[in-house]
Amino acid sequence: MGTFQGHLLAGMFFLIFSLYYSVMVSLALLRGQRSLRSPLPPREKRGHRWWQLVSVQGMMKLVVSLGGIIPEFFYPPGVNRMRIIDWEDPRRPFLFYDNWDHVTMYGFFMLSGVVDTVSQSCQAWQNVKLERAAEALAFWVLTLLMVAHLENKGTLEIRVHGLFVALTFLVSLVLTVEVWVPDQPTLWVLKTWMGLALSSWMLQLSVLMYVPPSGQPWRAENPGDLAFLTIFFCWHLGLGAAMLAAVYGLCSLWHRHFSSWREVPGAKYQLCPRGYGNEELEKLGTEVMLQDGGI
Repeated sequence: MGTFQGHLLAGMFFLIFSLYYSVMVSLALLRGQRSLRSPLPPREKRGHRWWQLVSVQGMMKLVVSLGGIIPEFFYPPGVNRMRIIDWEDPRRPFLFYDNWDHVTMYGFFMLSGVVDTVSQSCQAWQNVKLERAAEALAFWVLTLLMVAHLENKGTLEIRVHGLFVALTFLVSLVLTVEVWVPDQPTLWVLKTWMGLALSSWMLQLSVLMYVPPSGQPWRAENPGDLAFLTIFFCWHLGLGAAMLAAVYGLCSLWHRHFSSWREVPGAKYQLCPRGYGNEELEKLGTEVMLQDGGI
């Protein structure tokens, strides 16, 4: 992940999941749901086809995490970074610690995907608390690894990753609270907002460090450049809120259109009035058919 493509892949990974959660949160708020995701019914009542048993969210985590791990070890082609220690050197130094740092991050998100898959597809009853705990653990590991990632870095990278750590810490804290205090709409919104800001900042980070639009690298020794990093970070907080508001607006339009489409005239059941004879009932039935346009 120590390249432009690596940071871009990680940023897209977080952005996809943040947008997915923002849609879920928006629809849950519009529908007045008490829980963000309704618990699955018992396994024997879900059907026997494979797409009714497979956890889509878990499979997404597995595929994306695996797509991040393989390039860390084997990209560019012909490279192998799976060794941890150089046994030929008498000092036994560690090798490729940045790559193993990133692999560990992806590995815990893969573990979260495995927990989602086992809980939703293999167990008789879904274990929602375990899924939340595994996701919280993945973000806590990400926070710790990003803190360790600051070792032996320049001033610019320390400032950029330090701001990233602040967002990962907030997301980890919210996810941890949700393990014991679930189904709080305020926490849904806060988690999604921080996730969107985190993903957009990760994308900005990749552009800023590797392909700056000005064509000139950022100067860590310039106080003005460092000050603008914090300013840009605050702009990304606003961008995350704007993205969440835009997703909520689109979901609101879809929800209204979908609700009006479902509630067609005459589609609801109505109680049959009492006290009418057979002729009057036939007359009422004819009037309903004429209003609905016939059969």
